Formats: sequence, structure tokens, C-alpha cells
Amino acid sequence: MITTVDHSSCSPELLEDNLANVWVIIPVYNEEASLPLVLKDLPKVGQILVVDNGSTDRSASIAVQHGATVVTEPRRGYGSACLAGIQAIRELITEDSRPEIVVFIDGDYSDHSDLLPLLVRPILQGQVDFVAGSRMLGEREPGAMPPAAVFGNWLAPLLMWLCWGAKFTDLGPFRAITWQALEKLGMSDRNFGWTVEMQIKATVARLRCHEIPVPYRRRVGKSKISGTISGSVKAGYKILYTIARYRWLTWWQR
Repeated sequence: MITTVDHSSCSPELLEDNLANVWVIIPVYNEEASLPLVLKDLPKVGQILVVDNGSTDRSASIAVQHGATVVTEPRRGYGSACLAGIQAIRELITEDSRPEIVVFIDGDYSDHSDLLPLLVRPILQGQVDFVAGSRMLGEREPGAMPPAAVFGNWLAPLLMWLCWGAKFTDLGPFRAITWQALEKLGMSDRNFGWTVEMQIKATVARLRCHEIPVPYRRRVGKSKISGTISGSVKAGYKILYTIARYRWLTWWQR
């Protein structure tokens, strides 16, 4: 369910006060050059969890230097890293410290981490449960998304609309969701299907979903996915497979 929100009713002071209830998960794989920039621009939040997905560089030590909690996940895969971050949150929760909102952002500096307050604002207003940052609606730096990535991020939302009526324009990694809703989704994909799985499950669960435009710049360093032909093919196949799989499951469960 896509929800229209009022962006005018939440003051900057209210946003800043409530960021203490926001926890951030940053999956990284050899991002020592970009991670410091992401962490530097990130507003002060309740917890920052950097999930080291088998890095061979200084990503983990840099995260510690910037005050982040490092979670180690040797099983490679974007979804594996995100799942490890979620499990770490479960283990860190206490009576006095628990997230209201969880934000996911990549560690390659392509998304603008300083825009986190705008991403979480609709949730803090109590109007939605899930906010996806759309690179298709925002301003993209030339070369930030290869043509194959642009096409794939057009095709997948179209298929989701045809299958479930989901009204998304992108599968971008910069996203925010209430902790309660995230736990209910039961995320499971360990690879490239992670983002589309979340959007499908959010739609099927009738979460109040919303998109905001986000700018997107060229990442620091070479992409591990869209930067190679094999990576693009694998990611595209997994995304299409995930859509087909969940379409069959939702049809079978009727």
C-alpha cells in the first residue's frame, strides 16, 4: 500500500531528537576509501552497525575508529550482511535501548547519508512504515548508474506492479523501516534479491509504503556488482528469480 505523506509537519528539532531511536546497518566489502565519508556525513543516531562481509582491507578498523559497532559476517552476499545486521540488533536490544527505525545504506558513498533525516521523517510522523529512497526520482550524477542498472531498476518495479500492484520506481539500497515491521517481514534472501524481497513482502503485508527522491552519485571505487558484466547478470537473474518465486508463492497461498 503506497501512502501519500505530508512532509511539512515535522520540525528539524523533532527529527534530531528522534534520531536516537534510529539504528543504521551498513553492509561493507572492502570499502576503506568510502566508508569514512559515509560515517562522517551520517547524523548522530542511536547505533551504527557496520557489517564486514569478508573484507580484506581496513574497513572494519575504520568503522571502529568512527565509533561504529562492527559485525562480522564471513558468508558473502548482500543479503547475508543485512541479515547479520538484523541479528546483531536483536542481540543488542535491551529494555532501555531498542530501535524504532532501522535504516539500510551502502558503504560506497553513492547515497547521501546526510539525508537520513529526510528518509525517516515520514515514519517519525507516524504516516508510514517503510520508506524507500528512489534514485529514479532523484538527481543522478552522470555515470552513477550504468545503463543495465537503470534498465533493471525500471523493469523490476514494473513487474512488481503487474504482480502485486506495488508502486515503486527503484530497488535502491537507501531505505528505512520500522523495527516492528522489519521483524514481521521475515527477510531471508542472502544475495542480490534482498531489496526486491523487502519491497514485495512489504506490499503483500500491506505496510504503509512511501518513496522519496534521493540523489545518487558515482561510488568511490569499483562496483562489485554493476561494475562487472558477470555481476550485473547474476544480480539481474536473482532479482527476476525472486520476483517469480514470490509471485508463485502468493498465488499458491491464495
